[in-house]
Amino acid sequence: MAFEFGEDGMEHAVPAGVADTETGARRRLWLDGVWQFRHEDGPWREAHVPGPWQAEFSDLVDTSGRAVYKRSFALPQGWDSQELALQFGAVSYFCEVLLNGQPVGSHEGAFLPFEIVLPASALRAQNELEMRVTMPSADHRAYPDHPFGEVPHGKMSWYGRIGGLWQSVMLEARDPRHVEDVAIVAGMDGKVFVDLALSAPSVGMPVQLSVLDADGAVVAKASATAGSQVSATLSVAGPRLWSPDTPNLYSLVVDMGTDKVIETFGFRTIEAKGGQVLLNGEAIYLRGALDQDYYPDGIYTPPSLEFLEDQARRAKHLGLNLLRCHIKVPDPRYYDVADRLGLLVWTEVPNVASFTSKSADRMRETMQGILKRDRNHPSIIAWTLINEDWGTRLVENAEHRQWLKDSYDWLKAEDPTRLVVDNSACFPNFHMKTDLNDYHYYRSVPERRQEWDDITAQFAAGADWTFSPLGDAERRGDEPLVVSEFGVWGLPDPKKLRRADGGEPNWFETGSLWGDGVALPHGIEERFAALDLDRTFGSFDGFIENVQWYQFMNLRYQIEQMRLHPSIMGYVITELTDVHWEANGLMDIERNPRVFHDVFAQINTDMVIVPRPKRYSAYLDETLDIDISVATGGNALPAGAILRWSGDATGSIAVPAAGPVSVTSPGTLGLDLPATGASRMARLDFVLEAGGSVVARNACDIALYARRDTAGLPSIAAADAGLAAYASDLGYRVVPAGEADIVLCHAADGADVEVMKAGGRFLILADGSVRTNWNLRTDMPDGELPHRSIVADGRKFRPSLDQHLPGISLVEREGTIWRGDWIAGFSWIRRDGPFAGIPGGPILDLSFSGVVPHHLLTGFRPWEFGNNVHAGVVVGWVHKPAAIIGEKRVGRGGVVATTFRLTREAPGADPVAAALFDALVMATTQLPVDRGGF
Repeated sequence: MAFEFGEDGMEHAVPAGVADTETGARRRLWLDGVWQFRHEDGPWREAHVPGPWQAEFSDLVDTSGRAVYKRSFALPQGWDSQELALQFGAVSYFCEVLLNGQPVGSHEGAFLPFEIVLPASALRAQNELEMRVTMPSADHRAYPDHPFGEVPHGKMSWYGRIGGLWQSVMLEARDPRHVEDVAIVAGMDGKVFVDLALSAPSVGMPVQLSVLDADGAVVAKASATAGSQVSATLSVAGPRLWSPDTPNLYSLVVDMGTDKVIETFGFRTIEAKGGQVLLNGEAIYLRGALDQDYYPDGIYTPPSLEFLEDQARRAKHLGLNLLRCHIKVPDPRYYDVADRLGLLVWTEVPNVASFTSKSADRMRETMQGILKRDRNHPSIIAWTLINEDWGTRLVENAEHRQWLKDSYDWLKAEDPTRLVVDNSACFPNFHMKTDLNDYHYYRSVPERRQEWDDITAQFAAGADWTFSPLGDAERRGDEPLVVSEFGVWGLPDPKKLRRADGGEPNWFETGSLWGDGVALPHGIEERFAALDLDRTFGSFDGFIENVQWYQFMNLRYQIEQMRLHPSIMGYVITELTDVHWEANGLMDIERNPRVFHDVFAQINTDMVIVPRPKRYSAYLDETLDIDISVATGGNALPAGAILRWSGDATGSIAVPAAGPVSVTSPGTLGLDLPATGASRMARLDFVLEAGGSVVARNACDIALYARRDTAGLPSIAAADAGLAAYASDLGYRVVPAGEADIVLCHAADGADVEVMKAGGRFLILADGSVRTNWNLRTDMPDGELPHRSIVADGRKFRPSLDQHLPGISLVEREGTIWRGDWIAGFSWIRRDGPFAGIPGGPILDLSFSGVVPHHLLTGFRPWEFGNNVHAGVVVGWVHKPAAIIGEKRVGRGGVVATTFRLTREAPGADPVAAALFDALVMATTQLPVDRGGF
């Protein structure tokens, strides 16, 4: 791909079949810039091309409908003797083209280039070009020919529809005898297979083909005679292969005298064989990120070539070698940058919502157009037909399953040089026939750490749930395994996203219809302030920094866990950048980096140190066992490698040599931790050295706890024998209720409430082990009996569970937005008062894995989250606040309740559980008791 600057001063991508303009064989008049624009029956106004109308006009955000674009141009002198073609990079979705009021052509499809050869009779010295563009809604009555649900649209259904001329427009003058298309196949053997499509008047003309290296030297030549199709084979001795580390490029020059075309290509092969992905015959570990190819101002339209180059350099700085361009056909400059700078690209066909015969045809036509435009790019190594069964219904529709297999076979026949994925799958859908056995799954840690570990282990072992269970899958058994979507939200800094005048981007007020409302950015600072979260995080800036480090903790742990399984050949992080309200990017939508930008490549690299402690917490003076593994990725670890560690323990050990795509281990380290001091976070820094160089780094954080002092502990009453034994084994004196400082239970009943009202202090471990009425009560108050007896509209009233004392409801996280997967919940403990001695924070870290709650507490007002709520969670853009530890006054006494699961292990075995229990008991003893009179 080449680029030119037009008279408008703007940069333009030259379409496929790039002419050498120095020869004068082709001339171009760029028609980008200001056009007159009108949407439906609205006013005429100026619009800028390229760019969708939704990006330019705040009153047209996420609109469908019909629009008209107009502009005039003067036909350059001397052009009337040549063939003239209007060329469009991409127009969404359907358009009719009129020149001087005369219809000259139309096109359907949002993503691909097309051209219209203009009849000489339609041209004048001064011309008016009119584009009538339709972006359909889903109303099949209003848009019977192409309703939105049946056209390829990708993420327009998530972030808003895209309409208009979102890529460049130009008028090209050329000889009628010209090159129409160039298709190149160049493998690692140096053979260059060329297929040419030439215009009809070219038949019989001589065609010269030359291959040039990066220095411009001719390294291969061939000649042919033009026909409707021309094939030729050239051979380059000792070709410099293309890879992300060495993105060597060559040029093919096609010269037929009347036209000269230059196409860039590279020598490379990509295969899926024996469970591995092989690039140029060698195993490569895919370190990818999902890229939705959205931009801060132009939405679909990138601002410049320099922007794309900077983005690619940032991606490589993060350790990425692959971008999965997600259900969108990008601007052609995207691939040019990937070719030149060295990034693999995995491209997907934009999905439909409703699978019909027409939508199937449109998807096939779209893939054909992608091949025609983009097949010569060495950076593209894989195609995906369907993402997550969107549009199709594989689980229940045999026709769709057969279509998918047939489409895989068709695409492999059309392009055998790349990998093909049938359905990039997620629960509960699957593959039918594919080159990669890829799967998507999201789990936050520590909230769902064990689920992540279990699913990853099953996937690595070749789980049967990745392919159709219905007897119609064609599974070879050696398809490489790739976790092609995973990740967790952090949040961007809103200050960096607002305009200079303080105004918000239009998308700040979108997202409310996603994730039970938690994806709405607008008002995030106000919600933070209303919840008094500054008392927990210090400031809003402190909160943003914390949640970004939480994102890093998740990604590091999850990558480490995948790297423990050498059968997994790569992964794709969701995602490279935030997209509007979806805030799981490694950068925000403006390409501002996260706080971990400069350290992320330590874990996102070929050679990775994986430290796995027995647990992520320990006591002072304890010996901590840490299993150490080294995953090699695409590299080999030579003999003589040494692993060193420093920080709160020091030492070194030899690491056995290992080949590529393997895991080696020096064994289990028994590290002696510091003997004295206060509770704190300990850090271990690991460095792997081989051949005199550092080949890997990583770190491990351990919550270090001082040994418990059991002298002078409060007395506890517990009717539950298990809780009584648990407290006793922790050193608490268990006494009858009338003598105790506090009462310990899993749930309360009416009698307990009476004790609270009389001045009793209760600690309720509401961990879900006792059945309640979805609150902290096991019974119903008698005073509510008349209301429970009311029958209205044939139904009995439901009890008002949130009104039952102590007025706290219990909510199970599973099945709710609080569960912790794609949209993260940020769980925290405020480190003050009784909880000041808990190391780390405020965000829960991996040391909380054993106690993380499966339930949450609701019934707390916003003003309570800075005081009465000691631990809690907010989801997404600070929505859905809930408590994990909270206290309430009840009559003259009160209650402290928590959903932390503290009694899963033997008392004191988990330092976190023991420390939390001690802090909760202390907080309960500090509850005020009203001893006054009324």
